[in-house]
Amino acid sequence: MEIKNNCIKESLKNVYFVTGTPCGGKTTTSRVLAQRYGYPVYHADQAFSRHKAMSNPVDQPAMNQDFLNADAFFLRPYREYAHWLLQNAREQLDFIIMDLIRLSQHQPLFCDLNLTVEQVMEITEPQRVVFLIKNPDNLMEEYANRPDHQDFSQYLNSASNPQLAKANCNRALAYFNRERYDSIRSSSYFWLERKKDSTVENTVQLVAKHFGLPITGNDSE
Repeated sequence: MEIKNNCIKESLKNVYFVTGTPCGGKTTTSRVLAQRYGYPVYHADQAFSRHKAMSNPVDQPAMNQDFLNADAFFLRPYREYAHWLLQNAREQLDFIIMDLIRLSQHQPLFCDLNLTVEQVMEITEPQRVVFLIKNPDNLMEEYANRPDHQDFSQYLNSASNPQLAKANCNRALAYFNRERYDSIRSSSYFWLERKKDSTVENTVQLVAKHFGLPITGNDSE
């Protein structure tokens, strides 16, 4: 059964999508917005284990692919790694949409997840999505050091050669996100690029303004 895009968009009209590329500020921005406006925030990464338990190897093969150890996971060819990341994201999106439809029936919410421009076109309207991006080169140091990625960091460091694993992962992330980054920058969607002088407060203000959210005390300072 195929559900038409207009039906999905109508069902997700209470969802504010905060998407983009790794380390662009999605998680921090959506968390601050949720605190400021009193709406819940849905983090897609945190739902992965639950979604995997609901999946099966036939319909979601990437989500169910097992790896013997950290070497098998991190030291495979970087393009193969990047393709697996893409497939995982595509397979999980069905579960995410079902969650969002259920959770946003009676109240707005913010959603922190990774989407392509093409996926956004299918599920929501431009005024309800913002892309937060960062140049995809050399992401690993920041990505692995984030407090919410410590399980990932520990698994990475369990590889027989952690430095090689990190370098290969960095290459895979760059390859996976370069096309997405360029596509976002050339699109007509609202996007903000994280730079050295970017601040959380400024980003939150600009995102809230784009979403048409009411001005709060913090925003008017």
